[in-house]
Amino acid sequence: MTANGSSSMFFARLAALAVALLLVSACDRNVEPFDPNEKPSQPDLSKIFPDGGASPTASDAPPSPSGGRGAPPVAAAGPPVRGTLRLGPNAEGRVPPGAVLFIIARGGPGPPIAVKRIAQPKFPLEFEVGPDDRMIQAMPFQGPFQLTARVDADGNATSRTPGDLAGAATAPANPGDSGIEIVIDEVL
Repeated sequence: MTANGSSSMFFARLAALAVALLLVSACDRNVEPFDPNEKPSQPDLSKIFPDGGASPTASDAPPSPSGGRGAPPVAAAGPPVRGTLRLGPNAEGRVPPGAVLFIIARGGPGPPIAVKRIAQPKFPLEFEVGPDDRMIQAMPFQGPFQLTARVDADGNATSRTPGDLAGAATAPANPGDSGIEIVIDEVL
């Protein structure tokens, strides 16, 4: 073999190796180009936060505390929290048409325990947030909760638009509490 033949074979093998590495490390994320006309929508969180309603198969079930396989733990479900939402003087007449109200129960850092979504709210509004409103069904509905409310103009819970309205209960609430009042009086 000549020197040119061995160097071309070397480069052919190097090119084949590079192609193989590209194929192995290729990413198939289905990323689509930016669409400025796309309307915001709620993401499908069912794959991240399962509802806990379906029974897993034996091979999918997590280990039980005793070490064997079993059904997932059932989260404690306390009674709902009830109260009234009112608009304060700063928020009167500022609820845009098509707005969405989010009532959020937080137990501390991390995701909210529960969120209630109410389209086109009318104030004053009687509310109830309970175990059925949990973000993660396996998370117990146990207090104390800090209750907050936000009137969102675009209906997207993850966005903060100037002019959105917010308020909070003055004291923590526990499951079964009633007569809680939230005054929405802050303009974001």
